[in-house]
Amino acid sequence: MRNFTLNLTDDGVTLTAYLPEQSPEIKHMEKRPTMLVLPGGAYMMCSDREAEPIAFTYNMQGYNAFVLRYTVGKGAAAFPRPLEDADLAMKTIIDNAEEWNVDTDKIAAIGFSAGGHLCAALATMGKIRPAAVVLGYPCILDSISHILAEPVPSLDEKVDANTPPAFIFHAAEDGCVPVEHSLAYSAALAKAGIPFELHVFEKGYHGFSIANNSVYDKKEYLDYLAHVKCWVEMSVRWLDGRFND
Repeated sequence: MRNFTLNLTDDGVTLTAYLPEQSPEIKHMEKRPTMLVLPGGAYMMCSDREAEPIAFTYNMQGYNAFVLRYTVGKGAAAFPRPLEDADLAMKTIIDNAEEWNVDTDKIAAIGFSAGGHLCAALATMGKIRPAAVVLGYPCILDSISHILAEPVPSLDEKVDANTPPAFIFHAAEDGCVPVEHSLAYSAALAKAGIPFELHVFEKGYHGFSIANNSVYDKKEYLDYLAHVKCWVEMSVRWLDGRFND
């Protein structure tokens, strides 16, 4: 595994790479699909629980992974600054695709909560849009701005013909970001004729990440969230279907 961190800006924006080593035994992975990871954290922070564990999860499925720690904090994270960071991350990955063994036709992005907002912004407004996105309990509507560092636009209103397909998952009982956010984005995709897959779990906390003991330390949490872990396998299967057609 090659692991390194690049400073994308002079004020703390970083891109950390997790690149599986090439092997002559795995000839079909000379160019790998790639996942850009956008952690959540209300645009106040970048959650560790939705960063490296997500990168490792997709590494195990044959993906290169990159974690973007974008601009956060009151004042600093005024939109569209985080989107500019995500655009820069996409450009950096593409510019170094040959060295990093990236299949530029198979770059996806995944975001959680506020990182899901940033991921959906990249999908609808980005200069370089990913080929597909995975959105975990995403903030989509501007009505959520009161709990974020700075006001955000409603991204269901930004969906257009160039918006990439999306895999979306959310818990119906999410008490932080209501499931209506995922429903609104799904409805906008449907209206625009953009392919998507939506999974709404009946139960689940906000911010459950991959819902295993790498991100939770209490058995009652793990037991309560056991049913949501399947989103990982389902998202990989969905991405395989899109990238291997």
